[in-house]
Amino acid sequence: MLLAGGMALVAAGDARAQNAVVVVNGDPITNFDIEQRIKLVGLSGGGKVPSRQEALEELINDRVKVKEGKKFNIEMSAAEVDAQYSTMAVRLRMNADQLSKVLEGRGIRPDTLKARLKADYIWTQIVRGRFSQSLIVNEKDVEKAIEVKGDSKEPSTDSFEYKMRPVVLFVAKGAEKSAIDLRKKDAETLRSRIQNCDQADSYFRSLRDGIIKDQVVKTSADLPQALRELLDKTPVGQMTPPEVTRAGVEMVVLCSRAPSTETPAKREAREKLFAQKYDTQAKKYLEEARRSSMIEYRQQ
Repeated sequence: MLLAGGMALVAAGDARAQNAVVVVNGDPITNFDIEQRIKLVGLSGGGKVPSRQEALEELINDRVKVKEGKKFNIEMSAAEVDAQYSTMAVRLRMNADQLSKVLEGRGIRPDTLKARLKADYIWTQIVRGRFSQSLIVNEKDVEKAIEVKGDSKEPSTDSFEYKMRPVVLFVAKGAEKSAIDLRKKDAETLRSRIQNCDQADSYFRSLRDGIIKDQVVKTSADLPQALRELLDKTPVGQMTPPEVTRAGVEMVVLCSRAPSTETPAKREAREKLFAQKYDTQAKKYLEEARRSSMIEYRQQ
């Protein structure tokens, strides 16, 4: 039985290889794969549908990336791929099952997206790992980029490093408005009493229907403008106004606020320069990896 099952798998693999349009390092790409990629890119690219050749080139690149990862023992288990898939679903404000239904409704198999996520993740790890030194962005380049853009006059005092402790007062799921309003009153009472992070930590650790989370450190460059303005108005040691969320009534204890040289303009410039360096290095490396790969074109 084991031999028969093994022979069946080999036969299935041979059949798929025979139907291949291209074979990359022994891994076949079929017409079905190409059709799936066209649908996926069309969905994620805002309706812009790639040509058949463009889709094929993407698939070849993905096969090359995965093969290159194996050379450096960079691989992903099925569980790790599923975790990446779930993370993408969360970013799209849904869960993994909902994302799968959306894809299937467009004629796309979830495995099609998972294969793309796997190749992208592996490739990112390789490029960042192998070329980490050449991807470093120095401060002189950042300052120059800011000057060119005209943001050099941004005062450094406008940027701060915030140390915060998020807190939550729990509210029962489906609670009536009166219960939520009562918890908001409790939160306002706490705001008038809490004067520093140590006091907040001591209080919330003894509270059954609330929690204080670990300290979070962010700079102005990490935060949206509305939150920056809120934190700048909050006295150090005190809490931000209560906000009703899915978790309950949430606030933030501002532990410290210190001037920082990392401004939003610097962060934007640094990220842009890094992306340029990464794209240039990744493109060059991919071209080299393709040249050393076995790419066999069978039919078009």
